[in-house]
Formats: sequence, structure tokens, C-alpha cells
Amino acid sequence: MKSWPAPAVPAIPGAGVHLRLYDTSRREVGPIEGGQGTRMYVCGVTPYDATHLGHAATYVTFDVVMRAMLDCGHDVEYVQNVTDVDDPLLERAARDGRDWRELALSEIDLFREDMTALGVIPPTEFRGVVESMDEIAAAVRRLLESGSAYRLPVPADEGDGEDVYLDLSRSRTFGEVSHWTREQMLAVFPERGGDPERPGKRDPLDPLLWRGARTGEPAWADEVLGAGRPGWHIECTAISLAHLGIPFDIKGGGSDLVFPHHEMSAAQATALTGGAVFARHYVHQAMVGYDGGKMSKSRGNLVLVSRLRAAGVDPMALRLLLLDQHYRTEWEFTDALLTAAQRRLERWREAFSVPAGVEAEPTLQAVRESVADDLATPRALAAVDDWCTRTLAGEGGDPAAPGVLARTVDALLGVRL
Repeated sequence: MKSWPAPAVPAIPGAGVHLRLYDTSRREVGPIEGGQGTRMYVCGVTPYDATHLGHAATYVTFDVVMRAMLDCGHDVEYVQNVTDVDDPLLERAARDGRDWRELALSEIDLFREDMTALGVIPPTEFRGVVESMDEIAAAVRRLLESGSAYRLPVPADEGDGEDVYLDLSRSRTFGEVSHWTREQMLAVFPERGGDPERPGKRDPLDPLLWRGARTGEPAWADEVLGAGRPGWHIECTAISLAHLGIPFDIKGGGSDLVFPHHEMSAAQATALTGGAVFARHYVHQAMVGYDGGKMSKSRGNLVLVSRLRAAGVDPMALRLLLLDQHYRTEWEFTDALLTAAQRRLERWREAFSVPAGVEAEPTLQAVRESVADDLATPRALAAVDDWCTRTLAGEGGDPAAPGVLARTVDALLGVRL
């Protein structure tokens, strides 16, 4: 699948600072292990509606991770999926009277436009489920062959094929990502794509690997599995195995993916490979709220990046708005936050336009160290604010400083001035 154009990342003086991030599975901040080659997988969108600020927050967060790695001289292999066939997409297409494929393509195009406008570095592999069907089906067949999965007949009034489920009783690692209790898992499983009431399942939490063909639903033929399509979690397992191998360094996404999506993806991967580790680090972006609740398509309380851009909001102001919230802290969008970000952008552009400014190196280092310290981007912005205030007050006379610092905020924060 085609990605989007890569922004230029300018070189800046000095050496990068090794990145430390909070690891959900370890429940602590620690260094990212990966050496000069870092492999990262970030879960992508289900393209049945446009990019909202919660999505944007996730992809800007991992864009800053990418920039910190590049600043340290690392080569980064970055894979992102697109769930371009799934129940929510099919339901939205049916509601709107559109072909599901056309809906997916149009929303993926809009997502690319939003990511380009926000200056997000694209993944090296941008993979859809539809184009990865052979890899996914092969993974499900292997799980069946090993005895790690089992079949259930599709209900007679829905079709004549078989569904395939992972047998979690055979997993040695299930629960090590989220550390949730069984009660916590069961409480959210139904609302996050699970089917605990499905008759015949060995365990209510067993995840669906292959959904046998149902009347009126898209399906792909497979000689072993029968016609059907993948369950949600197996797509990320199969795509990451095919394009990164395991263990890879960073598994990322929104905090609502900790369970079940990342927990199930890991259980499936270790069942496929016999290994004990799927990803070395699990990193999650906190939820973004609006109008009193988590921003989500099901609630309809979306603040869409494309609509803000169409209304004339500078994408760099949106980026500053996102960077002013720490990635692990839940927050709620308000017009006041957007206004403050717009004013900050104006002030930065004013300060970076002067012929000379305060020496850049201390601020450059403060930005570097803040980003490396579990993405303390609000602290990084504050350091630049301070430089701008002193420069606009007439302090300093270094003619190179505005240019050096402009390249710094571009390279490390992705803010183009």
C-alpha cells in the first residue's frame, strides 16, 4: 500500500540522547533497546471515518519517537497496518450505502493527507489487511496445525463454514502485556471487538482468528480454513512477523489497545513462534477526550484534523497543541487549547524571524534531553518559549541562533516554521 511523502528532517549540531520510554508491560520507564537498528510497529487506523485528534496524537507521538531515534543515528524499520476490512468498516459502509472498498480507499487517502500536513514521517511499510491476506491466512493455518487453535461451525442461520479461535489455555505469556485481572478483561472485551458469549468457545476470552464466510460479507477463499476473513488481532501479529520478525523493539498504539488487541497479538505471536517475547517495549498514547468523554467514532464526539485544516487551522498549530500534552496523560480538547497553540506558533515564527538571537546550544540540548526523557514534549516547548521570550526582548546577538533552533524544532519536534 502506498504511504505518504516523507518530510525532510534537517541535521542539527551535537549528538542525540538515548531515548527512555514508559513500557506498559514492565510498568516503568526504561531505555529503548535496539542498538543502531530499531524496529517499530504502530497499529494503524480502521478507515471508516477521517483522522480525529486522538489518532493524530498517537501518530505524532510515535513520529517524535522516530525523530529521537534518527537523532541518535539509528536506522528505523517502521511498520504500520491499515485495517481495511473489519466489522466497523462494513457497518459504516452499509449505513451510508457505499461500497466498503471505496469507503476504505477514500478514508485512507484522507489519512495520508492529514499525516502529510502534520509532518509525520511515514512508515517504511504501510500494509493493509487485504493485501496481507495470504500472510494472515498462513499464520492461522499454522496455529491450527500446532494445536494452538480450534474450529467452531458458523451458526446455521449465518453460513456453512467454520470460525477459528486461539486457545488461550495453551498460552504461556497471556496477561504479561496488560497485567489485567480476568475480571478487568471480561468487563471490556465485548465493547472492544470480543465475543465472550459465542457458544462453543473453550474460554470466553479466546480471540477470533478467522471468521468463516457470512452471507453478504466479503470473504477470501482458503483451502484449509474455508472462505472467510481475518479476526482483528491476527492481522497485526502476521504483518509484524512478516515484516519485522520477533522480538522487535517497540509495539505502539493508543492505550485502548493494551487489552485486548496488544495482549492478544502477543499471545498469538508467541504461539506461532514458540518464543517468549513478541515486542521488547510496549508504548501507549493516552486517550484524548472531547465534550466529556473519550474521543471515538462510536460516541460521535470527533474533532477531525481534516475539518480543522479546512477551517484554516495551521497544521503546525495542531502539532503544537498535541505536543503540549504529555503522551501518557489523558486530556480533553478545548478551543482554548487550540487558541493557545496558534498564539505559540505565531510567537515562535516571530522570534525565529529576527536577525540574531540568544545562543541556541543550551535550548537545543534542553529540547533533546526533554524528548529523550519519556517524550517530555511540554518541557521541550517551554524551553523554546523561554528562548523566544529572551530573543524578542533583545537578548543575545548570535546571528546563527534562529536558524539552528528552527532546525532543532523541525528535526526533533516536527514543527516546521
